[in-house]
Amino acid sequence: MIAASVVSRSARRIALPTQGLTSTPTANLSRSLFLSARRRAAVAPVAPAAATPSEISAGATAGAQGLASVQNNGGSSGSGGNGGGKRKAGFFTKVKRGIYGTTVLSLATFAYYVHEANNPPDQLPQDPSKKTIVVLGSGWAATSMLEHIDTTNYNVIVISPADYFLFTPLLPSVTVGTINGRSIAQPTRQLTRYKAREVQVLEAEATKVDAAKKTVTFEDKSEIHGALGTVTIPYDYLVYSVGSAPQTFGIEGVAKHGCFLKELGDAEKIRNRLMDCVESACITGQSEEEVDRLLHTVVVGGGPTGVEFAAELRDFVKDDLAKWYPEIANRVKVTLVEGLPNILPMFSKKLIEYTEHEFEQQEITLLTKHMLRDLDETHVTVKKPDGQDMKIPYGVFVMAAGNGQRPITRDLMGQFPSVQTERRGLSVDEHMRLKGAEDVIFALGDCTATPYAATAQSAAQQGKWLGKRFNQMARVDDLKAQLEGAQKNGQTDQVKTLERMVEKAERIKPFHYSHSGALAYIGHDKAIADLPFMNGGVSVGGVATYLAWRGVYFTVSD
Repeated sequence: MIAASVVSRSARRIALPTQGLTSTPTANLSRSLFLSARRRAAVAPVAPAAATPSEISAGATAGAQGLASVQNNGGSSGSGGNGGGKRKAGFFTKVKRGIYGTTVLSLATFAYYVHEANNPPDQLPQDPSKKTIVVLGSGWAATSMLEHIDTTNYNVIVISPADYFLFTPLLPSVTVGTINGRSIAQPTRQLTRYKAREVQVLEAEATKVDAAKKTVTFEDKSEIHGALGTVTIPYDYLVYSVGSAPQTFGIEGVAKHGCFLKELGDAEKIRNRLMDCVESACITGQSEEEVDRLLHTVVVGGGPTGVEFAAELRDFVKDDLAKWYPEIANRVKVTLVEGLPNILPMFSKKLIEYTEHEFEQQEITLLTKHMLRDLDETHVTVKKPDGQDMKIPYGVFVMAAGNGQRPITRDLMGQFPSVQTERRGLSVDEHMRLKGAEDVIFALGDCTATPYAATAQSAAQQGKWLGKRFNQMARVDDLKAQLEGAQKNGQTDQVKTLERMVEKAERIKPFHYSHSGALAYIGHDKAIADLPFMNGGVSVGGVATYLAWRGVYFTVSD
């Protein structure tokens, strides 16, 4: 039907006034050839003899056969061009295909992780025949240990006042709203729910460790809790990683009037106080002196935390307060107080000088060789290098210097007075075992007094090492059980093999810290980095370093 319709339309377009020609494809082609012949005859100087209808029909048939042959040959050469192969795809075609492939792969990966997140696997129940490990804390060391331990070999119980892991390097960004606090907090159960054996997570605060009885006492001190009071549980091994308390240097006013920067609540408290001071400074009728006091933030501590907070605050003033509070934004001041001769002592001299220059450009006042003496509701008292006291009015005071010990840590140290003599924290051996309780207690992180810096990097490495050590200890126990069975059965050859395996497995290497470098944000979209390279190091700073700093931290935090 379709072919007939096409032929009919073609015939109507030609509209030959001849008789005796049928409306077929051959006839149509004959008509076309006939018209072409008439045109050529009109142009030619000598007209050829008129063809009879039978000759026209024969010529049309031959022409149709020749046309079909040409079309077939043309199709063959078109499909077999370039030596008979297919045409190669161009550059943009390849790019388009690559984009399509990457998009499909990304969507598939995203779908996989969404499915995994919404469908956690079944876990083995806790086994009374297995040894119990109690973990105190949910910080860098504890979380790293939980990531690397094989829970099929143990029953694991986590006790922590916070049921989440906090990515502390980005806390200064939370104080000014650059980052939402929830984005740097990962629920502990999000990790433990994917372990092979069930891990019990208890949101409670440990109040007592009895090393002699091998028990831990804890209490639910949250705002809403049940009727149950204190609870005591036993352990076979204890991982003590409760972290450190804010340092006050014995100054009562610091705890009463100041802010710290260790927990998520601390960052939110600083943000609220900053905005309260800004709003109070905008109230009509405030004296000039009072406005200057309210808009002055004093930070004590020239380490990475204090430096990054001061830098974030200046960025906040420039990027946000200048837009919404133009009448007072240029009066906001930041002062950084440090007792040492310079800030950031863990960085190279070149980067220290670079940071000090940047702070000068950003109008951040540096007071090095100044010691904190006292703090009241409105003034900070510092001791100058010449020994004289100086009072500094402030609206917000942030303590970012030093680590103190928690009461439970001091109590634990008191149980081993002969060996626990370090004021900085718990004394441990090279295997991170608590001196005085080497068989059952491991202490990690800021609560310990080790040669390593009290950093997230160090704590994370300690936790990873301990998780692997527990796995190796489980292997030793398993091999010893096999050895005992072989000895009972009189399997002499197998006994010798197992003895060698046990001896090899018991060679547990001590913890070794590997420094991966130091990073710090210094404001104005710039950062500094001291990175180890070969036998030396590389010191870099600037905008490119800032991009790398953000990339590293956001990658780790995700």
